[in-house]
Amino acid sequence: MLETIQGELVYIWYYFDVQLRQIFMYWVLGMLIGSLVSVFAKEKIHKMFASMQGTGIGTVGILLASALGILSPLCMYGTIPIAASFYRQGMREDWLAAFMMSSVLLNPQLLMYSTALGTTALLIRLLSCYICGVVAGMLVGFRSVEKPFFHFDGFSPGESHDTDPNPFLRFLKNLGRNIKATGVYFLIGILLSALFQRYVPSEQFAGLFGAHRGFGVLLAATIGVPLYACGGGTIPLLQEWLMSGMSLGSAAAFMITGPATKITNLGALKIVLGLKHFAFYIAFVMVFSLVTGLLINLIL
Repeated sequence: MLETIQGELVYIWYYFDVQLRQIFMYWVLGMLIGSLVSVFAKEKIHKMFASMQGTGIGTVGILLASALGILSPLCMYGTIPIAASFYRQGMREDWLAAFMMSSVLLNPQLLMYSTALGTTALLIRLLSCYICGVVAGMLVGFRSVEKPFFHFDGFSPGESHDTDPNPFLRFLKNLGRNIKATGVYFLIGILLSALFQRYVPSEQFAGLFGAHRGFGVLLAATIGVPLYACGGGTIPLLQEWLMSGMSLGSAAAFMITGPATKITNLGALKIVLGLKHFAFYIAFVMVFSLVTGLLINLIL
């Protein structure tokens, strides 16, 4: 019995080590780029968004807002106070919706992580998240109801942690916070990937997510809701799933519903949106992820 357990641990460690070697540099680069953007470019990105106000570009601003949301390095709890300050300054709600939606789905750090999935999956993630932000902004802009879509009462810009006068020390401190916030989830993701490689036959997995592509997209969109905890932690799993037969459409659906329904994000969104608009948000995310996944499978 003991020898069997030891043997299994050796196998799991082997898969863990292989996966760690394959993806570790992507995680390190993601940490570095995320911290660089957060320390040296975050304010410029948000000033660019604020400068759009009063330009008269109308709904075209949705396209720019969605792109700036992806560039913003903040998590949802950092994005909402920023959006609240823009809202109080009179920023259009459709622009805010596009900015917040794309910011929830993607950021420079997660984009760098996703390069480990290959060029095609990376482009799919980038384009689908950008389009999701654009569509969300358009839907909010097309509303005929005059009542506010967002409720930012009680939200104010949080205190910045990047205050050290020495730029290099600011960067190191931000990098340390990023490693602390994502390191455990990253290792858990690699462990889950190792367990998957050891105990889940690739043929069965391909049957769920590859051969039956319509069902695979629906399943991926559904499991993205409870499984997603941290972007970096899901990259090892996605990498292994794609190698085992997961379709790109299913992966796209997972990459949309996962961050959009991340439990730590939903609590803040429920407050900002209210019950009715929160239900609309969940329905929109699920429908968009399913349609996107099915279209990608149809095209590719």
